[in-house]
Amino acid sequence: MTTAVTTDQVAATTRVLIIEGDPSIAEAVRRVVVKQNGTGVVANDGRNGLRNFFDERPDLVVLDVSLPEMNGWDVLDRIRDLSDVPVLVLTAHDFDPEQVDGRTDGADDYLTKPFGVLELGERIQALLRRSRTAAPVVAAPSDVYRDGKIEVDWPAREVRVDDEVVGLTKLEFLLLQTFVRHPGQALSTQQLLEQVWNDPFGIGPERVKFTVLRLRRKLGWQDEYKDVLESIRGYGYRYTPVGARTTAQ
Repeated sequence: MTTAVTTDQVAATTRVLIIEGDPSIAEAVRRVVVKQNGTGVVANDGRNGLRNFFDERPDLVVLDVSLPEMNGWDVLDRIRDLSDVPVLVLTAHDFDPEQVDGRTDGADDYLTKPFGVLELGERIQALLRRSRTAAPVVAAPSDVYRDGKIEVDWPAREVRVDDEVVGLTKLEFLLLQTFVRHPGQALSTQQLLEQVWNDPFGIGPERVKFTVLRLRRKLGWQDEYKDVLESIRGYGYRYTPVGARTTAQ
């Protein structure tokens, strides 16, 4: 007699990095991944988790927020500086829900401990499916874009700010491309979710806000350039090229 499988199986090549301070929970998560035909790599503290992230290049990260050596929020920030890999955050059962909502903007989903293995498997499947259907990077109208502050070589996917190369993740690069292709146009959060994430309903608007904040920081769209990317309260964002902004002043 065979047991019915209630969650889809992941590809055998799928690698899931499990950064969890409790060895028993880490093993439980690893077994869920293995049951779905994936490979689970375990790290029991934040620093080793980051080392494994660089070495393994996982397809998904399951991240505990209460870690020794380096807390989970700092690990998440470092991961997001480098990659858009899906991250499922695990929090303690007595964790403040408002703090969770405020700190997980860089995460794709979160689960509160204790959790069921079926729910964990379903969350992992949903994140992997979503990452596989992410919107592709589309060629821009011209090979190189310049606006007096930044320069983008679209074929090479290279971005420079004041002649210094800036590293962007795939989502950040696609978000920049979306803004550049629609100068002066008010883009709603839903439009950005559809064009950048290819997921207008599955990801919350906070993830857009988080990615915009990172893009602003990396490109220097702050201080005297903060109005290059205008936040439209309750709607979305409007991009005005630096040259156009300077001319208008």
